[in-house]
Amino acid sequence: MGDEPNHRGSSRRWLVTELDNSLRRLGVDHVDLYQIHRWDPATSDEETLSALTDLQRAGKIRYFGSSTFPAYRVVQAQWAAREHHLSRYVTEQPSYSILQRGIERDVLPVTEEYGLGVLVWSPLASGWLSGAIREGRSITTSRSAFMPERFDVTIPSNRARLDAVERLAEVADEAGLTMIQLALGFVTAHPAVTSALIGPRTRDHLHTQLAAADTVLSADVLDAIDAIVAPGTDLAAHEKHDTPPALLDPSLRRR
Repeated sequence: MGDEPNHRGSSRRWLVTELDNSLRRLGVDHVDLYQIHRWDPATSDEETLSALTDLQRAGKIRYFGSSTFPAYRVVQAQWAAREHHLSRYVTEQPSYSILQRGIERDVLPVTEEYGLGVLVWSPLASGWLSGAIREGRSITTSRSAFMPERFDVTIPSNRARLDAVERLAEVADEAGLTMIQLALGFVTAHPAVTSALIGPRTRDHLHTQLAAADTVLSADVLDAIDAIVAPGTDLAAHEKHDTPPALLDPSLRRR
């Protein structure tokens, strides 16, 4: 990444250059799964998929997928691959947690329709579901230091998250679960989800999260979660990073 306009995005030139740079830094000759993080509105699906297909045929990547794509862009990319006889994305990596359930409305039904593997990130909602953030406690997570706006409880969306966390903690206690078990068990319960990605900062965090990996939530617990955060609801929709460009740039929605 840099200030140069061609040093970002999903153009053929940039993908080929940066994959070669990554392989050199890693000291390997291929990567198993190469994912395009966020849709690049400045580059056509055909160009991106053509580059990825060529890299796959060259043996530099085995499979490729998308990350944080809106549902309509997932569909468009699948159509483009079929229309131009190119390899297709086989995975999607969206943000998903008890507090951010919006993908249940559109992304997950689309991935099921096209048979994509789904690797969800931020299942602990940036620490909100770690058990460390509770009413009356100082919020001292690592993220709160450089993203204070995401944890300021005077902001309505953050207040809503904290209120939900307090109710979820009661559900976890009644079920004999930790908040981490509740959070990971929830995302892996969805039939469209293939796996949950975790991001432990310490060894203790790693062991705690791995210990929760096999948690299976009962129907009663899942119903209780639904009563707190309704299916398909995002408590902080502005953090999804999948807003269509025309909503951000007035020139794109005016003749």
